[in-house]
Amino acid sequence: MVRSLWTAATGMIAQQTNVDTIANNLANVNTTGYKTQVNEFKSLLYQNIQTKTTSANGDTKPSSAQVGLGVRNASISSVFKEGSLTASDSDTAFAIDGKGFFAVRGADGNTYYTRNGNLKFTLAANGGNMLATSDGLPVLDTQGKAIVLGSNYVMSNITVSKDGSLCYPDAKNKPQPIGITIGVFQFNNPNGLERLADSLYQQTAASGQAINEARNNNVEKSSIIQGYLESSNVQVVDEMVNMIVAQRAYELNSKAITASDEMLQQANNLRR
Repeated sequence: MVRSLWTAATGMIAQQTNVDTIANNLANVNTTGYKTQVNEFKSLLYQNIQTKTTSANGDTKPSSAQVGLGVRNASISSVFKEGSLTASDSDTAFAIDGKGFFAVRGADGNTYYTRNGNLKFTLAANGGNMLATSDGLPVLDTQGKAIVLGSNYVMSNITVSKDGSLCYPDAKNKPQPIGITIGVFQFNNPNGLERLADSLYQQTAASGQAINEARNNNVEKSSIIQGYLESSNVQVVDEMVNMIVAQRAYELNSKAITASDEMLQQANNLRR
């Protein structure tokens, strides 16, 4: 009887984590470049009530008797399906069409990655204008360097081609590359990336090394689309259905605990 109490308790704990994940997805439905997270479960150990043996007549029984001990969260994986593209009035709004990530340099000097292309030009510490995130983190080019333009450039005239090349109009008002390309990077296992705050991802051993699309011809190239932002790929209807399913599963486990408690109460009230 105590086994059923603890088994149902593991179900309630697992579903609570599931609801937490769904709530986080819904909270980020309007976060640029956000990727939906999905809970994955796996069963706990099984206890043998009866092993495979033979009957009194010597016949082999076809199966044993095992009772499971509950469930736990195996992982919370990300769905890196592209979100829809939304038009933006900003000249420094960029959406990635493909599997790539922008690279940024954090305050600690490490490189982080993001799908949030809501970028801005800001004044650089050593002069000029630097392409940065809304938090002021510099965006890196294909060489791993911060993208800084001289003060002789008019920022509103900067355009970006699909391959990430920054262009500036010449004397005939035709955009010409200026020799700087926004870096786009891929990972063999993006699910292995560690999620951080501010829509950032950190490279891990599970994700593998970042693959520079500009230097690797064995990957499918991504495209940068200026004037658009990638919306989150959260499907609100799906998340609401998942919320209902998780809530009902939580209630079922609580009912199992109630039933076990009532059976224990009846056993304790037995009189000879």
